[in-house]
Amino acid sequence: MPLAIAVREVGICESTYERWRAAGGVDATTASPEELVAAIVEDKRLTRVYPTPPNALSDRERAEIVKVCTSSEYCSLPPAQIVPALADQGVYLASESTFYRVLRDAGLNKRRGRVALPRKRSKPNHVATGPRQVWVTDISYLPGPIKGLFYYLHFIMDLYSRKIVGYEIYENESSENLAAVLKRATLNEGSLAPSVLHSDNGSPMKGTTLVALCYLLGIAASYSRPRTSNDNAHMESMFRTVKYCASYPYDGFESLLAARVWIEGFVQFYNEEHHHSGLNFVTPNQKHNGEDVAILAKRVRVYEEAKAKNPKRWIKGNTRNWEPVVSTSLVPTNPDTPAPKSTTTQPDSNLASTS
Repeated sequence: MPLAIAVREVGICESTYERWRAAGGVDATTASPEELVAAIVEDKRLTRVYPTPPNALSDRERAEIVKVCTSSEYCSLPPAQIVPALADQGVYLASESTFYRVLRDAGLNKRRGRVALPRKRSKPNHVATGPRQVWVTDISYLPGPIKGLFYYLHFIMDLYSRKIVGYEIYENESSENLAAVLKRATLNEGSLAPSVLHSDNGSPMKGTTLVALCYLLGIAASYSRPRTSNDNAHMESMFRTVKYCASYPYDGFESLLAARVWIEGFVQFYNEEHHHSGLNFVTPNQKHNGEDVAILAKRVRVYEEAKAKNPKRWIKGNTRNWEPVVSTSLVPTNPDTPAPKSTTTQPDSNLASTS
């Protein structure tokens, strides 16, 4: 076994091993096992008494640092604030790093003040296996007639079918506007509300009006992790599709009415004509209504017939994969990685009151 691996296994470095071997006076390469055992030197690292450094703080100085840090004047401040404040008063006790070491030794090196500890948020793992299970929502800017003037596009999309179930453009973004879009989308879906509504952490999404409506409709609110746009990637991709559309007016919309007319046409095209690559090229409406299975089965027959007529064109023997997409994860994953278990279920009946 190489020496580097052996010393790492026993928790010492190579120089320590060489020092111990030299102290025993035995050549480990030629000595017998009995001679090596007899030459073992006692490990004194744990029992050795180290001398106190001349620049070490005394117990009185340590007590003074603790007293200052726990005083009413400085108890809510970190050492980074305490040390400069003491210097302004003509007082030097120790460096900032020494303050931290003393507080750590005293068990006081904790978050000071009323600021809450940062929380590690888990990745949202909703998986939709049918329509009206998970809806995603977001708000995006649309350019107005002059520079600096924007309209606000409120979108709600079904995660499973990618169908735009709710949309509207307003002159401002607010929780009330988004709640109105959600209420209208629920009515358009036959008064069936989704199980989950996912969004980012914007103030309109966490506003009281929208939260209260979700509670009334029995919708579980879900939010992205802070500064993690991938947690709402499907909605971000949707906005890219909107703004890269060939008819999108990059110079801005002439008016709010013009913006609403344009988005009306886009939604109709997207839901009814756009063959979505994430759905194996069926339209969102076809996926939403369950028509995709028959459509994709027909494509399979077309390809099998074409293969039978001229099999030499299919060198590998397989035709194109026209399998229906059975589920969609909120957070896109590698196709080779198994999708997480679904955390949403489709209720038997979820009648929504919109009064």
